Amino acid sequence: MSNDIKHTEENPLIHHPENDSQYSGLQVNSGVVQPPMVSPYLKRRKRRQLSVNDYVEGILKGNTTVLGQAVTLIESLAPQHQAIAQEVIAKCLPYAGHSRRIGITGVPGAGKSTSIDVFGMHVLERGGKLAVLAIDPSSERSNGSILGDKTRMERLAVHPKAFIRPSPSAGSLGGVARKTRETIMLCEAAGYDTIFVETVGVGQSETAVHSMVDYFLLIQLAGTGDELQGIKRGIMEMADGIVINKADGDNIDRANLAAAQFRNALHLFPLPPSGFVPEVITYSGYYNLNIDKVWDMIDRYFDFVKKNGYFHEKRRQQEKYWMFETINEKLKSHFYNNPEIDAMLKEKEQLVLASRQSSFVAAGDVLHYYFEHLK
Repeated sequence: MSNDIKHTEENPLIHHPENDSQYSGLQVNSGVVQPPMVSPYLKRRKRRQLSVNDYVEGILKGNTTVLGQAVTLIESLAPQHQAIAQEVIAKCLPYAGHSRRIGITGVPGAGKSTSIDVFGMHVLERGGKLAVLAIDPSSERSNGSILGDKTRMERLAVHPKAFIRPSPSAGSLGGVARKTRETIMLCEAAGYDTIFVETVGVGQSETAVHSMVDYFLLIQLAGTGDELQGIKRGIMEMADGIVINKADGDNIDRANLAAAQFRNALHLFPLPPSGFVPEVITYSGYYNLNIDKVWDMIDRYFDFVKKNGYFHEKRRQQEKYWMFETINEKLKSHFYNNPEIDAMLKEKEQLVLASRQSSFVAAGDVLHYYFEHLK
């Protein structure tokens, strides 16, 4: 490119100092023209918007693509998506309820995802279809989630009869729990007869998952110090079965000792409402040891609770629980999403921070305004 080429509207070249007349001996070569990022021959086709009947038909046929899109609607916060999702759920409801819902929890690092991969393959080898719903912890700062459970479920991730859906907790565990319960119904309508729900493994999530599953499995480790300090009593009381992972190699003796400690601890707890005394079994998810024993324990539980009627009674109690939880969530959402309440909360927050009003009086003022003026 010679120095007599000038910058004009018709030739919008970036000005280079080398093109100045005082550098007449220099020459700047033009750059290589880059091809477009997208092929000009590519014709974009707009994705057809599925109707409620399209979603229902696809789910009942076991179409995993349609099922995944329906779950995305459930997780969406957009009102129009929620309206469609609720219609889909209502039409799929008659086809739901015919599965084993199993919650799996444990301390971080206990090997939940690896165990689910092994347990899931054991289930699929016996026939049927498996859905795995994993609640992934979100960052408190960025609200981001890795959603990397599939990477630790190498065989299930590529199995044609397995459906894995990770969901970010995103700081709102109650909302995620409700959406997970609705996803369970869609998976059952799609023909998945075994549902695994993996928790984030911290506190409140166990209570939420326990309220939507038939069997609650606690995965624990051995050789980490005082075994009974590693888990809260409340979680142990919710467990229908306890398994000690990584019982292999030099860790077998420690695993057996931990199992004995847990069995002794369980004797101090009252008998669960199911009437089934929780069992404790050691296994190794990595080396695929004693997986059949773990599943035999689960089979014994289901046989027991179906004979004594607790299975159906528990599901009825869960239905009632989630009705009230949904009401609570809707009321909370209505309160905090009201623009008048939002403005009043900001005003009251400043008064509280300035010590001009107590927290309790401020809360009382906001609630009084809400009940009196925003019914």
